[in-house]
Amino acid sequence: MKLRVLVLGAGFGGLELSTILSETLGNELDLTLIDQHDSFFFGFSKLDVMFGRKPADAVKIPYRHLVKPGVRFRQETITAIDPVAKKVTTQKATYDADVLVVALGANYDLAATPGLAEGGHEYYSFAGAETLRNVIPQFTRGHAIVGVCGAPFKCPPAPSEAALMLHDYLLKRGLRDACTISIVMPFGSPIPPSPDTSKALLRAFEERHIQFIPQRKVRSLDASRKVAMLDDGTEMPYNLFLGIPKHVAPDVVLESGLAENGWIPVTKTDLLTRFPGVYAIGDVTSVGTPKAGVFAEGAAKIAAASIIASFRGKDNASAYTGAGSCYIEFGEGRVGRVDVDFFSGPKPHGIHHEPSEMLVVDKDHFGSSRKARWFGIPSVEN
Repeated sequence: MKLRVLVLGAGFGGLELSTILSETLGNELDLTLIDQHDSFFFGFSKLDVMFGRKPADAVKIPYRHLVKPGVRFRQETITAIDPVAKKVTTQKATYDADVLVVALGANYDLAATPGLAEGGHEYYSFAGAETLRNVIPQFTRGHAIVGVCGAPFKCPPAPSEAALMLHDYLLKRGLRDACTISIVMPFGSPIPPSPDTSKALLRAFEERHIQFIPQRKVRSLDASRKVAMLDDGTEMPYNLFLGIPKHVAPDVVLESGLAENGWIPVTKTDLLTRFPGVYAIGDVTSVGTPKAGVFAEGAAKIAAASIIASFRGKDNASAYTGAGSCYIEFGEGRVGRVDVDFFSGPKPHGIHHEPSEMLVVDKDHFGSSRKARWFGIPSVEN
């Protein structure tokens, strides 16, 4: 008997889980991985595209490179999920499974912030980053705002990275003195679990004359007046607005009965939902870790261990620790890192690694190692 598994979403979580199950079960596995897109990209690569550091095609990895025993990929749009029957419908077919894993990530609700679509730009979608590649060169004078419009949001360091990289971009073009940069964020510090990382970022902002506005969200934009309204009534004029839109679970998830309060609740130990044989991993859950690829990958390891143990008739000894590392672009050719642990202690805590050129190499290896593991693409040594 083969284990029939349906994995919805081919991001960090879906790819890692499919890889582990393929490596462990091989010919005992019948896994279908479904994603509406034709290629994968690392979230941090959107910043490279946005600031013209890499062309869009260079950071995308086609799913056709995904060749693993027991795994088949289907580029289809999911239209319905039945967690009771473990049945999934797409625009092309219907699939049944013994185990269902939902790893569909988070979508962006631009309409939740009035004026954002008309008066600003978001860089969290790939299309948004591509658009900004042509918009940012037109910004030569005035005020740029990097503004968070809702929480939780993917990759907590990304607003800070965008501001620091914009500073470098303008400095290289000789335009920095004609521009001001502000960050609006709903946290009291840039990276709350790691005071040392937050201090390093605040120090970098101060050195670069970047204004940090904590504990605030952008409520709306007035496109005609070029003004951003914050949730405390403050108005901020701008010439360039780089927004982090409100995040929501995909509609198909909300319609499935899996979600509560907007996200899928799971047990922290094994990522199981309240439906037997149905797991959820990554950004689509309310497990309590940041919405970032590395945490989806970590959750995938535990969910895979649980699936394998159940298939073998054994107990799963592994439990999700909520640990992960995030790289942070500090500009000036340096990258920092924060190692965060969310569940093992009384409260989340992080360890700061000072930005350096060595961590640039470390970040590159992070990407190349996963390309090799998930897609069989060998890394190229520089």
